[in-house]
Amino acid sequence: MSRFDVWAPAAAAVDLVVGDDAVALRPRDGGWWTPDGPDGAPDPRVPETGEVDYGYRLDGADTVLPDPRSRRQPDGVHGRSRTVELDPDAWTDGAWTGRQLAGSVVYELHVGTFTPEGTLDAALGRLDHLRSIGVDLVELMPVNSFDGTHNWGYDGVGWFAVDETYGGPAAYQRFVDGCHAAGLGVVQDVVYNHLGPSGNYLPAYGPYLTEGRTTWGDAVNLDAEGSGEVRRYVLDNVAMWLRDYHVDGLRLDAVHALVDSSPVHLLEEMAVEVAALSAHQRRPLTLIAESDLNDTRMVTPREGGGRGLDAQWSDDYHHAVHVALTGETSGYYADFEPLSALAKVCERGFFHDGTYSSFREADHGRPVDVEHLPTWRLVVANQNHDQVGNRARGDRLSDPAPGHLDDDRLALAAMLTLLGPFTPMLWQGEEWAASTPFAFFTSHTDPEIAEATRHGRIEEFARMGWDPDTVPDPQDPATFTASKLDWSEAEGGRHAVLLALYRRLAEVRRSVPALTDPSFTAVRATADERTRVFTLARRDTLLVANLGHEPATHPLPAGGWDVLVTTPTAPGVAGSVVDLPAGTGLLLRRTPGSD
Repeated sequence: MSRFDVWAPAAAAVDLVVGDDAVALRPRDGGWWTPDGPDGAPDPRVPETGEVDYGYRLDGADTVLPDPRSRRQPDGVHGRSRTVELDPDAWTDGAWTGRQLAGSVVYELHVGTFTPEGTLDAALGRLDHLRSIGVDLVELMPVNSFDGTHNWGYDGVGWFAVDETYGGPAAYQRFVDGCHAAGLGVVQDVVYNHLGPSGNYLPAYGPYLTEGRTTWGDAVNLDAEGSGEVRRYVLDNVAMWLRDYHVDGLRLDAVHALVDSSPVHLLEEMAVEVAALSAHQRRPLTLIAESDLNDTRMVTPREGGGRGLDAQWSDDYHHAVHVALTGETSGYYADFEPLSALAKVCERGFFHDGTYSSFREADHGRPVDVEHLPTWRLVVANQNHDQVGNRARGDRLSDPAPGHLDDDRLALAAMLTLLGPFTPMLWQGEEWAASTPFAFFTSHTDPEIAEATRHGRIEEFARMGWDPDTVPDPQDPATFTASKLDWSEAEGGRHAVLLALYRRLAEVRRSVPALTDPSFTAVRATADERTRVFTLARRDTLLVANLGHEPATHPLPAGGWDVLVTTPTAPGVAGSVVDLPAGTGLLLRRTPGSD
């Protein structure tokens, strides 16, 4: 296929526009259009190599549209596309063999707020920090082209183009290569369930979308007329990240919103193609689903009748930890009020595994096959972009406002996440108890979309009982600026204390095999509703946490125990009893030979 071939079944005529020149394309089978010339090459007026700014004119219209498969949008989503030739000699990761998800720690970050500069090159300068807290895989929120100068990325419309504000394709290549040189894998967050409201020109070309089938608007056409090419569009985008950009895995946004009645679901088809690419490249390639279904058939291997993805997020774990630490029980947190909810999630994977969900007003989920499913297939966090950014103020657990967590409870959040049975994911800045929020921010250039976004956000939280004056204006540049991490915080005070704890947890996790054991059957959790003492036993380790507001004691099983890590306020161990001040905890390991 020529570089300038384009799928446009909705058009009767297509011109390739380069500069002031237009080259008429000829139709091919299946709705494709191609430049005339020997072997399907472009017209001589269009260079075959080197960077070229170009676009397409459909049916003689005045507007020149960007390429649906554009690899670069130097002038934004409304401008012309630019060809990209990644320098093959710029890669230095020929010896890279990848990072498997099992046993790994994931770190989620938003490029625009992770550093003051907000670029991929600036993020490279923080890799030593990530290594110091035990990170194995760096997960980037969506980086594909979006409207405006800053955005979460889920309003992206140029799926194949790395946004210019982050540095564009060459910077992305440098970032991935630099991560591999530092021993870190890269997971890219991608959105295939919808497109953003501004700059989406795909419907002008063909039936990329169907009407009104997701929360965010029109869904991607995966099973109606023309869906074959749309599915290939998605699958080719998957291949681009993993093959061309050397990415190690993809986080698939809201897969429950992918409407697909095809005999083979898109996700299964994706798993098949990624497995083949992994075999060819001889390195693990990981697909992680964000799924609201609480159904592990998503990650059950195809041989066992599942979709064959590698892992999925478990929001139930987040909810159970959040409620246990904060006591917040509004909305979807209500069902997680008993401390036993946390114990169940640890032992059974999901809390809602066919049980009634008061938030959904229906039974929800399916039981996890704990005899066979490895625990690492569930990715968990005590904070992430959704659970922080979708609060009215974007406040973190470490927010300095009254009512948020003290240092001991922040330490417990870290211990429950990093010492628990699942794949832990950290959220940028949590490791030093960042005081900066992560609010919802946009920079839509269309005034109507900007106004609708602004008012929609405020009205949504007003309906939930929030004071509208406390909801940041997503279109205000100050909302974006305030969400940038303040790295100077990590250097002293309580922030340095928490950072030291995360580094100690990284050491312990690496040195104690029980903490990466993937067996559900090796997990035993208890919850005392009266004292609010929670325990988590994993082979020769025991985590004991007082999640209540009064001191408590807890007896230890017989035998000797060594203390590996504690909250800043350390519980006391006297013989066979642990004395736990409120909000404190510790990890113990059985002394060798003391069984």
